[in-house]
Amino acid sequence: MMKAEENGFVLASAENFSLKKTFECGQCFRWNLCGDGTYEGVAYGRVLRIWEENGRIVCAAKDEDIPFWHDYFDLETDYSEISVPFSEPPYLRICAEFGRGIRILKQEPWETLCSFIISQCNNIPRIKRIISAMCRLFGEELEYGLYSFPSAQRIASLSEKDLSPLRCGYRTAYILDAARYVSSGMIDFDVLSKIPSYEAFAAIKKINGVGSKVADCFLLYGLHKMDRFPVDVWMKRALKEHFPEDYDPRVLGPHAGLAQQYIFYYTRTGGIS
Repeated sequence: MMKAEENGFVLASAENFSLKKTFECGQCFRWNLCGDGTYEGVAYGRVLRIWEENGRIVCAAKDEDIPFWHDYFDLETDYSEISVPFSEPPYLRICAEFGRGIRILKQEPWETLCSFIISQCNNIPRIKRIISAMCRLFGEELEYGLYSFPSAQRIASLSEKDLSPLRCGYRTAYILDAARYVSSGMIDFDVLSKIPSYEAFAAIKKINGVGSKVADCFLLYGLHKMDRFPVDVWMKRALKEHFPEDYDPRVLGPHAGLAQQYIFYYTRTGGIS
C-alpha cells in the first residue's frame, strides 16, 4: 500500500480488483455507484469512498483504517493463483477469465445473514431499498448521510409492527428470529468461524427461514468460508446448461466459492461487461 498523490491511498491495481465486478456480483448490498464514478459504502460502521484512477484502486480513508479495508477486500490473497484450477469444463474457464477482478468481501456476519434473509425471492434494487430503510430507521447516522447496520440486539428488541415500514412481507418473521438467535448467543459467529463449514452450515439452518442457499451465502460472504458454493436460480441454470449432469462443485476445492462468483457474474450479465 502506498499513498497516492493528493487523493488517497492506493489499495491495489484495477486488474486485480474490479470495483464494478466486486460490488455488482450479488455478494453485497451496501455499495453504490455515485454520479462522479466513485463507489460509496459502509462496512462495520465505517464509511468509504473508493474509485479507479490510472489503473489503480484508490480510496479516501483515514490512515488508521487502511489495514481494515485491506483485509475487508481480501487483498492479501492472490486470486490469480487460487483460480488456476478453474479450467474445466470450458465454460468455467470462460467465466473465470470474464470475472477476473472480483474479490470476495469479508463482510460483517450479522449484516450478511440478515441481508440474505431479505434477499429471498427478491431482486437487488428492492433488497437494497429494504436494507437502506432498515439502516436509516434503526442504525446510527454516519458520514455523508449514511447509516450503520443495526445490531442484532437492536432488531431483536423490535416487533413485526416496528419492522412493517420496511415492507419485507413474510421475511419479517425470519429477520426477527435470526436476530433473537444471534442476540441470545444461540448462534455465535466466532464459534461458527472456527468450525468446519459443513457444521456451521447445519447450525445456521436452525434459524427459521434460513435454507441452503441463504446458509451458503452467509458462510461464504459473512464468514469467508470459501469452500461454500451457493446455488440459486441463476446457478441452477448455468450448471444444467454448461456442466456435466453429475457435476459436483466440491471438486473445485477450498475456493469453490470464488468459482461460484465467476459463474454467477458471467451468467447474470450474459458475458457483457
